[in-house]
Amino acid sequence: MIEELIVVEGKNDAHAVRRALGAVDILWTDGYGLTQEKLDFIAEAALRSGVIVFTDPDSVGEQIRARICQRVPSAKHVYLAKKDARSKNDDDIGVENARPEDIRQAFEKIRSGSLETGQEKSSQRDKHMDQNIFEAKDLWEAGLVGSKDSNQRRLAVGKILGIGDANGKQFLRRLNLFSITREEFVEAVREAGHGERS
Repeated sequence: MIEELIVVEGKNDAHAVRRALGAVDILWTDGYGLTQEKLDFIAEAALRSGVIVFTDPDSVGEQIRARICQRVPSAKHVYLAKKDARSKNDDDIGVENARPEDIRQAFEKIRSGSLETGQEKSSQRDKHMDQNIFEAKDLWEAGLVGSKDSNQRRLAVGKILGIGDANGKQFLRRLNLFSITREEFVEAVREAGHGERS
């Protein structure tokens, strides 16, 4: 059972998560209505039991996630692929549209990471020098940028790794933020190339 407070954007998202995961502790932000009071509550919850951020896989969701992370850098993250969050008529993207099995699958890949300052990042880079620090050339060599099917390949690899949909720059940032190992990355690229999961 998940002990952390799960933060979603709306009431319908909360219902979808509870349908998938059962009786979990959830707070919804009311989208952009994320107040200072709610941010304070999320920060307190992070100290007590931890926090998992599970926002919609769109630009608004990323902005809300970033705002929470500025206040609670220790927050954990769960990402849902856009295709798993689309409504039947394809015009709405949100957690509330996801099937329970897609939500459960996303929560199997909870990621920890923190938004680091430049100095902390530099120290982290020195610690893991060539093993787990990814650069743009790694994405290029894996076909995740620079080719006509790069977007689809990133989508597949992102789902396997549990880091969601992202453009090349954001994908690279998430690989490093969540300390994805080179072995995890290589295996995910291989698996995506064989079409085992997408």
